Amino acid sequence: MQSGVFNLEEKVALVTGGASGIGLAAAERLAEFGAQVMLLDINADQGQQAVDRIVNNGGKAEFYLCDVTSQSECQDVVNRVFETFGHLDVLFNNAGVIRRQTVVELAESDWDIVINVSLKGAYNLSKFAIPAMVKSGGGSIINTGSGWGIKGGDRAAAYCAAKAGVVNLTKAMAIDHGKDNIRVNCVCPGDTDTPLLREEARQLQQEEGAFLVSSATGRPLERLGSPRDIANAVLFFASDLSTWVTGSVLVVDGGGLA
Repeated sequence: MQSGVFNLEEKVALVTGGASGIGLAAAERLAEFGAQVMLLDINADQGQQAVDRIVNNGGKAEFYLCDVTSQSECQDVVNRVFETFGHLDVLFNNAGVIRRQTVVELAESDWDIVINVSLKGAYNLSKFAIPAMVKSGGGSIINTGSGWGIKGGDRAAAYCAAKAGVVNLTKAMAIDHGKDNIRVNCVCPGDTDTPLLREEARQLQQEEGAFLVSSATGRPLERLGSPRDIANAVLFFASDLSTWVTGSVLVVDGGGLA
């Protein structure tokens, strides 16, 4: 167990999309530094496997089946966690999906799922987590944006719109809830080696290996991100090293937007 300035002992953290990718890496990192981590996901099998992995490595974790597009499910999870532990300290709004299509190609249902998971999901959890954090004396909310929430990308119209919304939602929430000692920040990953990135290759009908190589091309650091790279930024925002940081958008992309 780690300690020092990153010490998260006695902290309770919710992580959405926690069964894999960036969500799992962040949950592992927060647990490594002492947090009691609640993984939220719609994949029960992967979620329980993720919890077992964290617990087997000495961390504290539980899994909650939760569809972040459902406000009632989000409310129920927050209520259950608060009733169990008496406080809520960290929320990592990370769940997201992508559809690699232009607005002309997009079906309305695909537009809706991207916006609802990535943007509405952050709203749904925050709506109920914030009052719990107020009762806890404050907290830290971290939202997953994207480099494409700052700069547009090709054939990703819904994703770009959702992530741009997340970026500005972060700033609005930071303004509204600073008085409650709640910090709200956004981490914007570049291409990171996750199941989501590999799903993009499938949607674009490209060979996976070549797609991953092309995704790293042109970055000053000349590689893809790893989930742990992003998890380290989440750890910073969750810890006391960022006590005077709110409304911030941290790009973690190997220099891709430089």
